[in-house]
Amino acid sequence: MTSTANYTRIFDSIAAVPSLAPEWRARAMARLNSLTKPLESLGRLEEIAARLVEILEEEHPQCSRKIIFTLAADHGVTEEGVSAYPKAVTRQMVLNFLSGGAAINVLSRHCGVEMVIVDIGVESEFGDVAGLVKAKVRPGTRNFTRGPAMTESELHLALAVGLDLAAIAKKKGYTLVGTGEMGIGNTTAASAITAVLTGRSAAEVTGRGAGLDDQGLKNKIAVIERALAANNPDPAKPLDVLRQVGGLEIAGLTGLMIGCACRRIPVVVDGFISTAAAAVACALQPKVRSFLFAGHKSSEPGHLALLNFLGAPPLLDLEMRLGEGTGAALAMSIIEAAVKLFNEMATFSSAGVSEAVG
Repeated sequence: MTSTANYTRIFDSIAAVPSLAPEWRARAMARLNSLTKPLESLGRLEEIAARLVEILEEEHPQCSRKIIFTLAADHGVTEEGVSAYPKAVTRQMVLNFLSGGAAINVLSRHCGVEMVIVDIGVESEFGDVAGLVKAKVRPGTRNFTRGPAMTESELHLALAVGLDLAAIAKKKGYTLVGTGEMGIGNTTAASAITAVLTGRSAAEVTGRGAGLDDQGLKNKIAVIERALAANNPDPAKPLDVLRQVGGLEIAGLTGLMIGCACRRIPVVVDGFISTAAAAVACALQPKVRSFLFAGHKSSEPGHLALLNFLGAPPLLDLEMRLGEGTGAALAMSIIEAAVKLFNEMATFSSAGVSEAVG
């Protein structure tokens, strides 16, 4: 597909994201208030269930078919010493995912979540590796301290990969999608995006990533400042921000969220990197926000800035900062529990229980 065709498809998808209908919220609240419990006593679980009813427009929504797409890509900015780990770790961790040995594998098995690993931009080649979705746009981004990370055609192709994954999820009947990523250097890209979209300084939104020491953190902040000066990204043009200082996996996740939203598939957003993609998606189309659940709050400082920017309270705060989709997997279990409570609890009428007086 040509860059022009991908561009058209992206904007058609953005335009196709629906608004949530208030009558479905009213139906959800009526049922919640009829269940055998004091009003609002299940707290945020009630809000989760009500929003699933709105998204799916079903009186008894289901979200038991859960899948996480973990997108992997390398970053040219690692040339600037922004990570405590070498770029080779991206490929090594993809192989670890495929062999079932990573944290996301353990949590996905525990939470009953299927996993799909996507090579959207790993610098190395994998050959014939079972289970890997090969959708490589290019072997890693360019070093964005010297100019844009991607060309427009590369950006459009990466976004289209995400749209394709959303289409696959819909076709195969998945009812809840989670986001994950792997890419040495991607907290640098996420911090740069965060600084631009939230209007904060690089120092405010940049953390230690995979374990930088004080000097490494200082260098990382300086690298981001140089990148912002070199590209001068405009927050009013979110696609340009993504192209200039983003990553291929971040672009893919942006497309995935837009594609899921226009198909009414709820999305559980993982940590800092995934939320940077969510911020771009919502900057492009604010209606996407209604289809997203923030899985958890990362200990990366930029993540809280993004969650506040989106107005998205996280479901969990476990001081995690791993990525991969780990926070999303755990949060999916909470969302599924909320839906089961909504569907399976007895009402006051069916159980013969007296309601509150007055």
